[in-house]
Amino acid sequence: MSTTTSTPSRTRLALLLGGLIALGPLTIDMYLPALPGIAGEFAASSSTIQLTLTGTLVGLAVGQLFIGPLADAVGRRTPLLIGTALHIVSSLLIIAAPNIAAFGVLRVLQGVGGAAGAVVAMAVVRDLFTGRAAATLLSRLMLVMGAAPVLAPTLGGELLRFADWRGVFLFLAIYGGAMLALLAVGLKETLPVERRRPAQIGATLASYGTLLRDRTFVGLILAAGFAMAGMFGYVSGSSFVFQEQFGLDAQQFGLLFGAGAIFLIAATQANAALLRRFEPKQILLVASITGTVSGAVLAVLTATGTGGLVAVVVPLWAVLASVGLALPNAPALALSRHGERAGTAAALLGAVQFGVGAVTSPVVGLLGNDAFAMGLTIAGAQVLALAVLLLVVRPWRLDDLEESTPAPARTESVPEAA
Repeated sequence: MSTTTSTPSRTRLALLLGGLIALGPLTIDMYLPALPGIAGEFAASSSTIQLTLTGTLVGLAVGQLFIGPLADAVGRRTPLLIGTALHIVSSLLIIAAPNIAAFGVLRVLQGVGGAAGAVVAMAVVRDLFTGRAAATLLSRLMLVMGAAPVLAPTLGGELLRFADWRGVFLFLAIYGGAMLALLAVGLKETLPVERRRPAQIGATLASYGTLLRDRTFVGLILAAGFAMAGMFGYVSGSSFVFQEQFGLDAQQFGLLFGAGAIFLIAATQANAALLRRFEPKQILLVASITGTVSGAVLAVLTATGTGGLVAVVVPLWAVLASVGLALPNAPALALSRHGERAGTAAALLGAVQFGVGAVTSPVVGLLGNDAFAMGLTIAGAQVLALAVLLLVVRPWRLDDLEESTPAPARTESVPEAA
């Protein structure tokens, strides 16, 4: 089968890659309902516990910087399988963590392992598709990945009915094991030998240098990073805001968190339809403006204490919808510029997204861990995303993407899930 794939095979590919990408969000989100309990068991402050989330994001960011060039050098499968195995081992070791310090270090390693799925899945998409076809497939991946934020806190909250927080990490180990088995038999190599780049420090630094000298590429990944930062501000603060400030229990929090993710998912799927009429750059600009306005409304309402819980969740859901429109399009535009080094480009994109998220996560705690702190953090991130887009990317100057451009020098068949 050529790169012009049938709908069923593309769907199977989206499900496999989406399940792979979901490992990261599950790792980030599933333990959120347990954060107050973990803080109590280890006698740690809420700010200290939030740093374990930051550590996971750091692992996801730094891991991608190494895994991306490696995936360009040796192919996609080997780094993916090794990284997923590292995630499984780290998840099991967390269960036996004796103190908060060990817990935090293992969360970093868990993030490094999860980074393989994030970067390799993006690189596989770029191996096989470019232009609007890539943006459309990324929207489908967002649908699958969006199920992780919907399910993760809800699953975590339900697991807490029968087990303590260790049950969450046992589930993550089992999920990782299932994905490892599926990937081993269901994902063929997508990077031909002739398109691989040498795994040398000099060559890797040169590749990163080339990417960083591309002003538009840097602007696009920063815009995506700040959009993601707003979401991580929500992830970091939501457990404490909704459970401690508004009095929800772990199960209610999981359901409310999942309800917000539905807006993210709906936007990503609307994006696939919008791409039939509009260019990715147009959708990205409108999404950024919408996210900024919604974030500003959230900050004002939480600052004045107007409207209670409803006044928090409604503008918050609007921000999440805007992020759902921005995230498929910014990466598609960025990766379309550097198909010859897709792994490295995807790594830098992911590292910036999770790196900015790592910086953002503690901000909510430092500002007070209340609704206003969360709202101000989200609003600030959306303002920065829009500013970078307007001042650095200048989307009106970007070329239009083709309806469906085949990946360069690609004649092998599209891999299908087993």
